[in-house]
Amino acid sequence: MDRCLLAYDGYSLVFEDRFDGEKLNRGDWNVELHEPGWVNEELQEYVDSEENIRLKDGKLLIRPVKTVLSDGTVRYTSGRVTTQHKHDFVYGIFEARLRVPEGKGFLPAFWLMAANEERYGFWPACGEIDIMEIMGSDTKKSYGTIHYGLPHEQNQGALTLASGCFSEEYHDFALLWEPDVLRWYVDGVPFHEARKWFSADQEGNRKPYPEPFNHEMYLILNLAVGGSWVGYPDETTDFERAALEVDYVRVYQKE
Repeated sequence: MDRCLLAYDGYSLVFEDRFDGEKLNRGDWNVELHEPGWVNEELQEYVDSEENIRLKDGKLLIRPVKTVLSDGTVRYTSGRVTTQHKHDFVYGIFEARLRVPEGKGFLPAFWLMAANEERYGFWPACGEIDIMEIMGSDTKKSYGTIHYGLPHEQNQGALTLASGCFSEEYHDFALLWEPDVLRWYVDGVPFHEARKWFSADQEGNRKPYPEPFNHEMYLILNLAVGGSWVGYPDETTDFERAALEVDYVRVYQKE
């Protein structure tokens, strides 16, 4: 893989949020609502609450909240924001500077999903691009993944920091998405690349490359609690200080 640093030559900034206001800009972002267990056997309910989603000191904070109810049951809430049908994109450089929470069962993510899933069929045929996923139990490693095909296939790479961890300080996570390549970066350095994928319909007929990664996708930032991949919180998981902290999000496209 080409080890060149991420270059912006020929690209122009087309979307940016530095989260400098008092509240999330609802003209740019949707707040999604979903019940617990909606995907991946996750525990959280996604809600629209300032306790879970707020701006502070020029940062977007997405916080997981654990509440023990009067009957002894536990409720988990968190936040998930998207740009679907407000800012959808085909190709470009997608970048966010952020810091992740540490704790067993946390799974923060910065990723892209198909703006209109029915165009190529629902997940996974429509395609998904995960720019950053970091398990709260191992905050030295960041994963970059594509999901595609029918039946489901994936292509995943990971970067492990030589020192420190992603929960200690902010890092830049980026994706270069062009018609024939997807390349993942951390702090401007590439760590994974994909050049082969496919889409298919319910009858199993493959559609021509580069489908499904040639149509509009939208940005997602969320913080999941638990799930079939990351595992579940335990007595060591600290919810009081946990947050996905986002300094900015930027999208560049060729002129």
